[in-house]
Amino acid sequence: QVQLLESGGGLVQSGASLRLSCAASGRTFSDYSVGWFRQAAGKEREFVAAISWGGVNTYYADSVKGRFTISRDKAKNTVTLQMNSLKPEDTAVYYCAASLGGSWYRPTMDDFDSWGQGTQVTVSS
Repeated sequence: QVQLLESGGGLVQSGASLRLSCAASGRTFSDYSVGWFRQAAGKEREFVAAISWGGVNTYYADSVKGRFTISRDKAKNTVTLQMNSLKPEDTAVYYCAASLGGSWYRPTMDDFDSWGQGTQVTVSS
């Protein structure tokens, strides 16, 4: 398995931007599709964005499409989630997840083998 560590969360005002990073160690990260999920207080964890192992293909939840961008840097073994035009409803703990050879298209939580501990994002109105 690959070990994942998220960073970059924080408290921002509505309309601001944040950049989350997911750093990997253990196995060759480039073999993995990677996804971001989030979980707001009292709600189920939901899919946010995913990127294929090659970094060519991406997929987004409708709620973040056009505002969030997922990308990966193979040399640095990281996947980044750039979040722009943040809204209070984006407030949640954000988790990075990796899937060895898994799908990047409409993935579910069950598709992912490894998970990070999460990073808190809070957007104030």
